[in-house]
Amino acid sequence: MTELTIRTAEERDIPKLYHLMTQYIVDFYKKPEPNEAELKNLIQHLQYHPDSGLQFVAEKEGEIVGFATLYFTFSTLQVKRAAILNDLFVSADARGYRAGEQLFKKCLSHIRENNFAYMTWETAKDNYIAQSLYNKMGGKQSDWLVYEIE
Repeated sequence: MTELTIRTAEERDIPKLYHLMTQYIVDFYKKPEPNEAELKNLIQHLQYHPDSGLQFVAEKEGEIVGFATLYFTFSTLQVKRAAILNDLFVSADARGYRAGEQLFKKCLSHIRENNFAYMTWETAKDNYIAQSLYNKMGGKQSDWLVYEIE
């Protein structure tokens, strides 16, 4: 079995991470292709401003095959930092190596080690793959409702 490495994304990962995130946005979620400069700016922002969030990558045989994005905010009710696991993606050819689980566990250990109040997980209503992972990892649907305004 090929070993996976889960680690914090680094500057050298930006080109590969950009392509994987584009695959996630366009192929998986069927959204328009993002502006390359804007997406790379987001990746760089997370690397240069770790108080706002961070990304972990799954690496197999030198290739980035998955990523997870945590964004940081605060819980007023618990008076602590909180994290939003907004993105977790593993390329189709790398599924079956438990990369999603390992990325998830890395995010969870990060928030626990850094005394966050909690981590929320967001996914689309029809993303049954993510919902299955979150249920498997012990997630519970929140009593809170999420609204969006565009």
